Amino acid sequence: MAVSKRSPAQKKKPATKKASPKKTTTKKTAVKKAVTRTTAKKKTAVKKPAPKKAIKKKAAKALEDFIPYKEKSGEHYMNKNQIAHFRGLLENWKRELMEEVDRTVHHMQDDAANFPDPNDRATQESEFALELRTRDRERKLIKKIDESLENLDNDEYGYCEVCGVEIGVRRLEARPTATLCIDCKTLDEIREKQMRG
Repeated sequence: MAVSKRSPAQKKKPATKKASPKKTTTKKTAVKKAVTRTTAKKKTAVKKPAPKKAIKKKAAKALEDFIPYKEKSGEHYMNKNQIAHFRGLLENWKRELMEEVDRTVHHMQDDAANFPDPNDRATQESEFALELRTRDRERKLIKKIDESLENLDNDEYGYCEVCGVEIGVRRLEARPTATLCIDCKTLDEIREKQMRG
């Protein structure tokens, strides 16, 4: 039995590597994921109202509507004119907050959708959670406004709950729901810091 010898030209060529189908499919899925992410961003960008511009416009409008009270010399604190001024201020503020609550309810009802993509669902849920948190703060603020209106009716508005001193017209215009004078509020904040620390 003779063993055949191969010539150097007949040597076996090394096999060339073929691209595995797994790599191409992973590239395709990566591309699909990237496309769905960009489309998800586009979808959410369309649904989001422009909050910064809307807030700036609303704040500018509120500032235009606000007319500070001009105190006259020899005028009594919390006279009829001041009471009417602060009642209008509180009622306008409450009305704006209630309109915002209604807007949120309609926005959430209109935009509520069951997205098949988990990223879209997560984005929508986080937006709704943020809006609900903001509305909860506003609900608490509406409660304070109602208490302030009740104090106006009982002739207790504008006086410190702790020491009974006048809170002051300018402080009440800056924070119409204030119940403490500046000195008592400062002491309260110092106590709060000491309790935390």
